[in-house]
Amino acid sequence: MNRRTLIGLSLSAGLAATLSTLAAPAFADVLDNVKKAGVLRVGTETAFAPFDFIDAGKHTGLNVELYDEIGKEMGVKIEWVMLPWEGVLPGLESGKFDIVAGPATITKARLERYRFSPPIAEATVALLKRAGDASIAKPEDIAGKAVGSGKATAQFAQLQKYGASLPTPVDAKEYVSFNEAYADLAAGRIVAVANSLPNIAFVAQQRKGTFEVVQPPFGQKSYFGYPERKDADYASLNDAVAAAIGKIKADGRMAKLQTKWFGVTFDTPAEVKDPAF
Repeated sequence: MNRRTLIGLSLSAGLAATLSTLAAPAFADVLDNVKKAGVLRVGTETAFAPFDFIDAGKHTGLNVELYDEIGKEMGVKIEWVMLPWEGVLPGLESGKFDIVAGPATITKARLERYRFSPPIAEATVALLKRAGDASIAKPEDIAGKAVGSGKATAQFAQLQKYGASLPTPVDAKEYVSFNEAYADLAAGRIVAVANSLPNIAFVAQQRKGTFEVVQPPFGQKSYFGYPERKDADYASLNDAVAAAIGKIKADGRMAKLQTKWFGVTFDTPAEVKDPAF
């Protein structure tokens, strides 16, 4: 084998290695990038009290305070990216932020597409009505009536399913935000709003004399968690968030936040593997 042949083989091998490297998918560990930047970008909506809302121009709620604690555990600052709920999950998938605050109800369909943080609260769906409305004494009293819920939410899906099971189907109305649904409820344009129990309990507490919670909840037992990407490069970030939430639960900080924002505490599992729906 002469010198020219050896050089040709070496060049071919080098070119093959270069092409192979270029063709291989880039793997960038997201946790490493977050640590280097010192910032965890969190996508959320701000019309989902008491988790996330604007009060007197200030971004506040359980999500804000819980993510502050998560940031302390991870040694990073929190950077909020705010947009309507229907854009939150697509924003996560397109990489606009690292994780979602939301939170979102953990469902079978969502678990197929996303990983979820450990549950942070119960999410069982109930009804909010106008205070003193004797026509809605129990959930089934909404049969044949107009009831609102949030657009593209698990709460709306449960309202539709429950409403279809009644003798007269419910007129289920979608709203861009729950705040709009509450406004229509107060104005008498709908008879109730379907939302998760922590949310409507907070609203009823804040607006005593205007709203009341209808007992019992009509939805199936469910939990709220933070949606996360399943990609391999997000695994270490998701593990770090799970570890932080586990510590926050164990030392009592989670219970204090739940009591502050919901008025009650919730016994949540470490993980939801088989949701009720």
